[in-house]
Amino acid sequence: MLTPVAYLEAQDASRNIHRAYSIAYGQDLFGNWVVETTYGRIGGKGRTIVTVVDNEDEALNYVQKALKRRQSAPKRIGVAYKIRALRDSDQ
Repeated sequence: MLTPVAYLEAQDASRNIHRAYSIAYGQDLFGNWVVETTYGRIGGKGRTIVTVVDNEDEALNYVQKALKRRQSAPKRIGVAYKIRALRDSDQ
């Protein structure tokens, strides 16, 4: 079962930018630790990438690095991502 970590959106109607980004991690049916990243245009199908890692710590490190990369969006795409949903890390 995958645990959703965050859902982010970057929007700028004047430049026709409408992006969504979500990331989740957990174990698959075979016990492998996976991180699932989905991104694309809001309302579209998007693209999903599944990355297999060795353990939960590596999954969390992968998630942290991916979210840190989203912080540089203003330099890359000109619009900052805004958090629309966030899992509480104390759960």
